[in-house]
Amino acid sequence: MNYRELGNTGIKISEVSFGTWAIGGAWGKTNDTEALRSLEFAMDQGVNFFDTADVYGDGHSEELLAKATKGKEDKIHIATKFCRQGDIFDPQNYSYEQVSKYCEDSLRRLNRDAIDLYQIHCPATEILRDGSVFEVLDRLQLEGKIRHYGVSVETVEEGLICLENPNVKSLQIIFNMFRQKPLDELIPKAYNKGVGLLVRLPLASGLLTGKFTADHVFEEDDHRRFNENGEAFNVGETFAGLGFKKGVELADQLKWIANGRNSMASAALRWILDQKEITCIIPGFKNVKQVQNNLASLEEKSFTNEEAEQIQRFYHENVKDFIRGAY
Repeated sequence: MNYRELGNTGIKISEVSFGTWAIGGAWGKTNDTEALRSLEFAMDQGVNFFDTADVYGDGHSEELLAKATKGKEDKIHIATKFCRQGDIFDPQNYSYEQVSKYCEDSLRRLNRDAIDLYQIHCPATEILRDGSVFEVLDRLQLEGKIRHYGVSVETVEEGLICLENPNVKSLQIIFNMFRQKPLDELIPKAYNKGVGLLVRLPLASGLLTGKFTADHVFEEDDHRRFNENGEAFNVGETFAGLGFKKGVELADQLKWIANGRNSMASAALRWILDQKEITCIIPGFKNVKQVQNNLASLEEKSFTNEEAEQIQRFYHENVKDFIRGAY
């Protein structure tokens, strides 16, 4: 395992880490026994950082992490998120009283004394622009309930707003071969300011595995079925904002990235890790095999300059005009 520093926090985390949305729910059937086995396997391979949220399975992902990391609290870093249990547009949802309650509830489920990284979970842009929530987080930090804080953002604009606050230590962004806009300004600016960058949706909800056909049908409780067009939350969180059929078509055109590499998925992850500014990727998983497949990106050969230029050109010429939603 390779480790990269989380911005200027002094914390070194595994460059391949994992998100726990899938094991909590909203990705089809879940299996707690398999989830715990997968977490254990990941930690045995050197993974020391996991991302979760209070709304993943209504806190179930946090509880699973508490079980998996019991006795390893000083070695395994956990990031969790808050605000989406309430109205993300309501300023009262970000008051000290409310955020403190969210925080204490997460601490109880995680069975920890402090949260390593506490993130605002894709709040309304106006909340970030107002900035009062950062003062609340400063207070929780002084109280010792959180060690550092960051923001999970939906758009480049939101990320740039967050960078104006000196105590924001990380940004969690949607970034992959289908969603390269952050490369232009946000990623270099965050890196230069010493802000860590966590990448969610590195495989565009599975499109970049190349395993789907256009007639694939997802389970009813899978967000890839019920949120394809942004029916439940931001459309960018599902297939990086692409419609499923279009995404499959574009993924088929990118299958060449697997040539000379283990798989399309591990190649797509390797491309992200080739960006030195990125702290880590946090793909999801539901079983040990998926953890293994994601860790395979560590062994992949990097892309040549010519290949990287081809991927960038493909995005600009074939992909970006089909991305829906603000990003």
